[in-house]
Amino acid sequence: MFKNVGESSLDEITLEKGFYVLHFQNESDKIEHFEREIDSSFLQMHFCLRGNSKFLFNNGSYSFDVLDNRSILLYNPQRILPINLEIQPKTTLVSLLISIEKFHSLFSKEAGYIPFLSDENSNRKFYDDTEIKPTVGIVLQQIINSNINSAIRELYVKGKIYELLSLHFQKEENVDAEYCPFLVDEQNVLKIRKAKNIIISRMSEPPSLQELATEIGLNLKKLKEGFKQIYGDTVYSFLFDYKMEHARKLLESNQYNVNEVGLQVGYSTASHFIAAFKKKFGTTPKKYVMSLNS
Repeated sequence: MFKNVGESSLDEITLEKGFYVLHFQNESDKIEHFEREIDSSFLQMHFCLRGNSKFLFNNGSYSFDVLDNRSILLYNPQRILPINLEIQPKTTLVSLLISIEKFHSLFSKEAGYIPFLSDENSNRKFYDDTEIKPTVGIVLQQIINSNINSAIRELYVKGKIYELLSLHFQKEENVDAEYCPFLVDEQNVLKIRKAKNIIISRMSEPPSLQELATEIGLNLKKLKEGFKQIYGDTVYSFLFDYKMEHARKLLESNQYNVNEVGLQVGYSTASHFIAAFKKKFGTTPKKYVMSLNS
């Protein structure tokens, strides 16, 4: 099991007994492994927002992939399905583990169109592999990028997970009624994702908002609104947080001094970088490195 080691991280949130959320982030260049025991009363949902993951069963005798922008659902009341997961490099995966009892309590009235909840299927295994809906992808990104005070984060995530489940199992004809057309349009969502990739790749010299809007082919208003809805933050606030996290990782590598790290994330003077780092983390870069070494 890995947990916040180098460029890989695992964030686990217990929403309540029998109801867990796992967020895997593998930014390294190697495959990461994760194992967890889980009994047959649990339903598993795995959402791969980026990259590729592989689930192994029977000591690796058979496996299946969770591919980029796809989700799988597993439920087998006849057999224990422990999680034995290979997470490929540059992969983001969110997993939801929920007891079938809890799931029934949420969806008892919808058993008619959720196949494995019907009486005749209650003791049968169920497997589903689908593309992640744009609306579901938005909620997953909001969960991942939430900068919520830890005291209320579980409550925020729990609410978002309920929203995710309702959207995932929602009948297709109702989707447009629940979300504005802009975010239901996959092309617009892809343009916003492109905007995020652009500002990250050019973090040392990011384009202006108007230049960014022109480059992705959206007007300025749609860029601002879409980015906020998908990533839960403004473009430059998101970029600031990303730059500071990137700077923190560079400092942890012990390969660069403070000035070099500041330049890499777009600060021409050390004093500006130090002030920004302290605003984000409450300490200076130098003190942060000293705390690591001690």
